[in-house]
Amino acid sequence: MEKKKSDPAKGTAAKSRRKGEKRERPARPKLLISIVNRGNGKKVKEILNEISVALSVTFTGYGTAHSSLLDYLGIGRTEKTIVFSLISEGDEALIIRELRTQMSLFLAGNGIAFTVPLSGSSKKVADGILAAAVNKTQEEEKIMKQEDRKYNLVITSMRAGNADAAMEAARAAGASGGTVIRARATDNQKSEQFVGITLVPEQEILLILTKKERTQEIMDALSESVGLKTPACGVICALPVDRTAGISAADEAEVQEEPPKGDEDD
Repeated sequence: MEKKKSDPAKGTAAKSRRKGEKRERPARPKLLISIVNRGNGKKVKEILNEISVALSVTFTGYGTAHSSLLDYLGIGRTEKTIVFSLISEGDEALIIRELRTQMSLFLAGNGIAFTVPLSGSSKKVADGILAAAVNKTQEEEKIMKQEDRKYNLVITSMRAGNADAAMEAARAAGASGGTVIRARATDNQKSEQFVGITLVPEQEILLILTKKERTQEIMDALSESVGLKTPACGVICALPVDRTAGISAADEAEVQEEPPKGDEDD
């Protein structure tokens, strides 16, 4: 039996159609971190509930953004509310846009919000959040790739009382500001044996959102100032950041340019 020859024209047309189609996959949980002025944490949660569903935990801390006037007046620290929220990746763009608009994050001093990718989460929690989300899928073209990311979150956990020294070192390396959360170290006896240090219970956690290209320089400065080999016994790490709000005018312009899902022509 003679085999039918494939039509090159048809193959090219099929590829063209597939190229124009939007490829989607099931949405995944992501971590949203919102740092706002004290008392505005409730508003963040209200916005999340209006748009989608989120599981949130709230902390209190203080901001260290530099201001010569605030320093002169002796009020350089500003009290902050930090909200960690598990959200659906499918609703991420809309959430960031609404936080920016409703919280006026485009105005300096009102706060910032950004998302961090997760490698895993509690299945029961993830299933519940994703099931209740407005958008249960995510377009593959909109998934942030490592080469597209502009920011990192530098996290330093250190002995209480060293956050100011850490922030001073980080600022000298190019950081514009940070947020400090007070915490307590848990039982770390086994890990301390291998690391060779003892962590005191009272800890401070410094969060610094920075441009990706400045990350290593800031981490090196922190290591020298408050690292493991110093009395502060600081542990330093960095996480990738995806979408942001309230960071810079250029980033805000990108948020404004992206149309809400559903507004595009069919």
